[in-house]
Amino acid sequence: MTAATPHPDPSIRPADRRVSARIGAIAESATLAVDAKAKALKAAGRPVIGFGAGEPDFPTPGYIVDAAVAACRDPKNHRYTPAGGLPELKSAIAAKTLRDSGWAVDASQVLVTNGGKQAIYEAFAAILDPGDEVVVPAPYWTTYPESIQLAGGVAVEVVADETTGYKVSVEQLEAARTENTKVLLFVSPSNPTGAVYSRAEVEAVGRWAAEHGLWVLTDEIYEHLVYGDAEFVSLPVAVPELADKCIVVNGVAKTYAMTGWRVGWVIGPQDVIKAATNLQSHATSNVSNVAQVAALAAVSGDLSAVDEMRTAFDRRRQTIVRMLNEIPGVVCPVPEGAFYAYPSVKGVLGKELRGQRPQTSAELASLILDEVEVAVVPGEAFGTPGYLRLSYALGDEDLVEGVSRLQKLLSEAQD
Repeated sequence: MTAATPHPDPSIRPADRRVSARIGAIAESATLAVDAKAKALKAAGRPVIGFGAGEPDFPTPGYIVDAAVAACRDPKNHRYTPAGGLPELKSAIAAKTLRDSGWAVDASQVLVTNGGKQAIYEAFAAILDPGDEVVVPAPYWTTYPESIQLAGGVAVEVVADETTGYKVSVEQLEAARTENTKVLLFVSPSNPTGAVYSRAEVEAVGRWAAEHGLWVLTDEIYEHLVYGDAEFVSLPVAVPELADKCIVVNGVAKTYAMTGWRVGWVIGPQDVIKAATNLQSHATSNVSNVAQVAALAAVSGDLSAVDEMRTAFDRRRQTIVRMLNEIPGVVCPVPEGAFYAYPSVKGVLGKELRGQRPQTSAELASLILDEVEVAVVPGEAFGTPGYLRLSYALGDEDLVEGVSRLQKLLSEAQD
């Protein structure tokens, strides 16, 4: 269980506290930190290959960029617009949601945010009171627990491992439920594991939440990145009786290679969306109009761009899993969605490797960067030590070269 926001030390005068206890308890994003370090080393001329960042290596499609360029020249976009989003974009998001997941929502149920992270924080802030518990399946994306804590809630972790394909069971969820449980966080496809719940599994989880009157926040940012026989299933569609207590977060970042444009959204009951919109009106006001117009072009267009990316990601997925599983002591389940591999490296830990004996995945990740200049994110960032996350959203040649370096290094491990 992640502790709630700490109280300040009463023995210290308020004027002498340099950073608030609330903000001081928040950790830096581990994924962004690894990516920044890799980029800094590359800028210094080092041949670093980075598997850290979760962003497509493709450019944003040209028609979306063209829409943004035109928006820059339109004076109406030089002014404030409604804090909750451009009306035409909210309507387009509602239409896109019906098209892609089968969930019929009204534009009044949509809040446009500065990326998915703001969507997640504002959703939790709108429904959590201090001490409310959120059941968080782990491995989890590093931002979820921090957003819950900032909103005053308590993250209760439920851990799954490689033996179940990183998917939690209803029995595990029920064991974690208490009288303080208010929300279930549900993510499929998953970051960091690439796990995708089947329709039957989604329905079982949704029925459990509905039976106990729980809220569900579900992150659908990877909805279009599924492979093979895997299927994306939207929770409020699979379990309609849950819709009035379901909040969906999404965005253009992954589907349209628009991570830097910072446009996400929250969909939910009108009273919750109104509350979150009020919060945003004081926090940031409206999202950049130029980025919103670009997002409008994205969600109103077809999915040919993501089809091309998905084909490349699927090819890389198969390559990285095969190569990782060739390494003694490494076990990597096949991810069915997103663009991450999440291998267990517990069979390598504690072994001698170039004069060191890394005991944790964090120590191993540091050794890997130092010895072979490959940047990976350790499992500690996702609530499950003993694993590494590797994004395969990078070029095929870099992927093969990077994993080849890992193979060479880790094959040297000795008892």
